Amino acid sequence: MDVADRLDLTLRLVQGSDRISVSELARRLGVSEMTVRRDLDALERQGLVRRVHGGAVATRAREEGAGFLAREPWQAATKDRLGASVAGMVEPGSRVLLDAGTTTVHVAEHLAARAPLTVAVLSLQAAIRLADRPGIELLVVGGRSRPGERSLVGPLAVRTLEFLVFDCFVMSIGGVHAEHGWSEFSLDDAAVKQVGLARAARTIAVADATKLGVRAFSRVAVLDAVDTFVTDTAATDPRTHPGGPATLEALREAGVHTVLT
Repeated sequence: MDVADRLDLTLRLVQGSDRISVSELARRLGVSEMTVRRDLDALERQGLVRRVHGGAVATRAREEGAGFLAREPWQAATKDRLGASVAGMVEPGSRVLLDAGTTTVHVAEHLAARAPLTVAVLSLQAAIRLADRPGIELLVVGGRSRPGERSLVGPLAVRTLEFLVFDCFVMSIGGVHAEHGWSEFSLDDAAVKQVGLARAARTIAVADATKLGVRAFSRVAVLDAVDTFVTDTAATDPRTHPGGPATLEALREAGVHTVLT
């Protein structure tokens, strides 16, 4: 495990516990306590954890309560790997609808290599990444920019999507649950995703493993509404993601092609 991925996993473990000890982190990560202390120091400098005697606690609210800029550094190495994997599934010449979210910004970064493409974006952050890229015809879907998220939502965004058709919808998600299906923390975001699902020939959902087993506030769709789900290999580890294995199994039973990267 390289340093960036180890920092990602360390942050997940801290956020998943009220408080976690250095010795417990060392055991779960398979590294020395000295390495753990060094990694915690690095995360503390970024303001993501707070060191306490013998361990660490998270310093920020859970991801659903934090804005885009607060979440952007979290698990960046993992999200970039997911972004590269998803972009590799997009055929040149496709018409793509790209959802909002911190992970889909990484997808945007890698889509330039798949040009020519027509990409409609639901995120001002993704628009910045794709603007002026050779071979990318960029469409910014109209709508209201949701404060803190810069995702494009509301009746204007929905109405615009209803007039378009896409070969592929790359969908981010707040939660995926074996029984509850795909869900979001914002009613506005959920409404836009539902239209995106209806207007695309296929949908690739992408999320890091922390989203598995999560039931967010607003249901987006049942599991089999999505064709492919891309997540990271940590989803198979019940020690760090108790809901991961069961959710992956439910997705496969629903006929969703699951890719671990």
